[in-house]
Amino acid sequence: MTELIPGRDGTVGVRPVTAVARAGVQLGNERPLIDPVAVEAGIVALWRSFGDDPSPANRDRLVLHYAPLVKYVAGRVGTGLPAHVDLADLVQSGILGLVDAIERFEPDRGLKFETYAMQRIRGTILDDLRAQDWAPRSVRRRAREVERAMERLEAQLHRSASDAEIAEELDITVEELRELFAELQLTSLVALDELVPAGRGGESLAEMLPDHHAEDPVAAIEDRENRRLLAEAIAQLGRRDRMVVTLYYFENLTLAEIGKVLGVTESRACQLHTRAMLRLRTKLNETVPS
Repeated sequence: MTELIPGRDGTVGVRPVTAVARAGVQLGNERPLIDPVAVEAGIVALWRSFGDDPSPANRDRLVLHYAPLVKYVAGRVGTGLPAHVDLADLVQSGILGLVDAIERFEPDRGLKFETYAMQRIRGTILDDLRAQDWAPRSVRRRAREVERAMERLEAQLHRSASDAEIAEELDITVEELRELFAELQLTSLVALDELVPAGRGGESLAEMLPDHHAEDPVAAIEDRENRRLLAEAIAQLGRRDRMVVTLYYFENLTLAEIGKVLGVTESRACQLHTRAMLRLRTKLNETVPS
């Protein structure tokens, strides 16, 4: 277990919290019983061991020791980012930066590892964020310019600034400002599980988006009902009419082939088909209420 220790120069150090130190805190002592000399000697020994044998096991011991640095830097970077950016993703990117810092660090040069590692961790996190960003950097830069202009105007006017005032502050026309707003809309993300404003039943956006491949339940019910009514109407036809309907629509026979099966001419088979359709239509009209 480790803890972060802020330094006077703005850097952040890391030291392990021993069982004795935790016991001191639990007993109500004002200061945990930690020997800084022993802690520093342990870190030096850990680095020396990694220098002699840069194996994954020794590297992982250093990663575990300095892991709180990653969470600290990720929390600082995550401040002000959109809500859809997950802190866990930043931490995962930061771990890669920490591993890279450990492998590149040279203790003999007398540099403070925490300062060096924080820069590498922050750089890796920002690189991953840029790689995942679909918007051009110029659009992001203009978005920051608009935000800063709005902040300055609101601080001066003590109210929300109008489009004309923002355009004047940016030294552009109102039309150019509105075109810029249209571009900036493309940089906004909304999570599908985010709740929509009150008054829409508390449904999520994912539930409101149409699925064009999903089956329409109303159409499915109507289709099943139509099939049932059609089957009942066919069952009420005479034997020859049922045979014509079955051969034509289910066996896919032509009228000439149906005529041969029934022993009649093709024109007579056509008449039988027309009569069967009229009887079916009559029976269906009688079943379906007007």
